[in-house]
Amino acid sequence: MAHTIHCDIVSAEEQIYSGTVKMVYASGEMGELGIAPRHAPLLTRLKPGELRVELEDGSEELFFVSGGLIEVQPHMVTVLSDTAIRADDLDEAAAIKAREDAEQALKDKTGDLEIAEAQARLTEAVAQLAAVSKLKKMAKRSR
Repeated sequence: MAHTIHCDIVSAEEQIYSGTVKMVYASGEMGELGIAPRHAPLLTRLKPGELRVELEDGSEELFFVSGGLIEVQPHMVTVLSDTAIRADDLDEAAAIKAREDAEQALKDKTGDLEIAEAQARLTEAVAQLAAVSKLKKMAKRSR
């Protein structure tokens, strides 16, 4: 019998994913995380970027999270994020525009708070584009 762990991915608006998986991969604030069944309990913040789940059949699903928290228990992983989107639903054109707008805002802003907000928007847009790029590569490999 394969060892599995239950995974819930929840955004501020809705539950994005709920199911049994073999592994969960995420970008934690202190580095990359690979979470397997019976992982030690953990609570940490996530960086904006991709979140992958390896399904029981060995395939993977890719998500984008804007940051948030991940809670790990021996038989359950819960991801809470303001924004969580299935990679298939990411809009590459919108992410490129968001990156360009954030880059322009960085050039125009002078206050510390304005600069920090623009940098956060830029980080999120770049992370979305990286997730789109990875999804395209995964799609090419599966053909």
